Amino acid sequence: MDTLFYLLISIQILLGTYLVWQGVQWLGYVRRRLHSDPGFFAPRVALLCPCKGVEPGLERNLVSLTEFERQNYEIFFILASEKDPAKSIIERVAQSSRVKANIVIAGHPINCGEKVSNLRAAIDQLPEEFEVLVFADSDGRPGKHWLHHLVAPLADNRIGATTTMRWLVPNVGNVPTLLLAAWNAPIVTMLGEKARNFCWGGGTAIRRSTFEQCGVLDEWKNSVSDDYSLTRALEQRGRSIVFIPESLTLSYVETDFEGLLEFTSRQILIARVYSSKTWRAAALTHILYCSTLVLGLYLILTTLFAGRPAFHLVLLTFLPLLLASIRGVLRLTGVTEALPTVRTQIMAQAWIYVLLTLFVPFLYLVNFAHSLVTRKIRWRAAVYELISPQQTRIIRN
Repeated sequence: MDTLFYLLISIQILLGTYLVWQGVQWLGYVRRRLHSDPGFFAPRVALLCPCKGVEPGLERNLVSLTEFERQNYEIFFILASEKDPAKSIIERVAQSSRVKANIVIAGHPINCGEKVSNLRAAIDQLPEEFEVLVFADSDGRPGKHWLHHLVAPLADNRIGATTTMRWLVPNVGNVPTLLLAAWNAPIVTMLGEKARNFCWGGGTAIRRSTFEQCGVLDEWKNSVSDDYSLTRALEQRGRSIVFIPESLTLSYVETDFEGLLEFTSRQILIARVYSSKTWRAAALTHILYCSTLVLGLYLILTTLFAGRPAFHLVLLTFLPLLLASIRGVLRLTGVTEALPTVRTQIMAQAWIYVLLTLFVPFLYLVNFAHSLVTRKIRWRAAVYELISPQQTRIIRN
């Protein structure tokens, strides 16, 4: 048992040190991006925002999409049905918008996710004048320069797409909401300068010509994941995805335990189906981390009960936690520098992103276990079975 612990702890210390170094590299990239000139590229942009149902802060989120500066853009709010309760809010936002805002009714999906169906229907109807497509989520609240920073790098034709990531801020202080914010935080450092980046559906920009050349509409045809399928299409054509930390997107959240497990398990199951290599690597990493902590705690307690000193075991078990908290501080530093207008608000909850994240891997284990026993997900009242990346069955819509 002792030998196994020393082996596991050695792996965790080496891996933790490497990840801290990666965190330093990530922070350096964020700072270089923040001090770079985005340029003046301002093509005609179609901003596509699929919506479904009413959620806390929806109207303010949608209003933020009408307030971008230095862009020549038009908004397309997309619903599957005229009867969607969000329609009245969208109509109010569209009427008061200073930029043209359209409402598209896509109809119910067939053999794909509703969000994907909405996007496909809207893009099919887009006039030829739009050179760039930008995808946003209705639960995000981007800043005024979000769109410009996301679109400007596309002046370089070698770039396939630009993307960013959400940063969850708890609206309430209950345990599930705090865990959700902590669960999401590490994802932002999966994107970087030299990382194998992936598109996030709540903040991605792509030239329309690139979108068509990569056959994204065909990739979406039977998919439930807009972002993973878009990433797959770009990778197949060898096109790069550039992470834009300047466009990090705030998302104010509140949930209960059922909502927490629904959201987190859905993300992991989608990853298992659409990116199995990433899923396996993440599962192994989290299993080793949690096993090391549990085994360390067990040895500490048994050593103490036997009346022997356990300081060295306490120190060794604490080291992976220390390294993980350093990564959390580096991540938090980059995020608050990228989002200076809400720095005070985020820092007031810093413990969530630095300390609570130390124990989030145990929640990830629950998600990984869930993804092994089912292929069904629930997404805003709809239920889907993910048969493969190219095949989705709608169970309830």
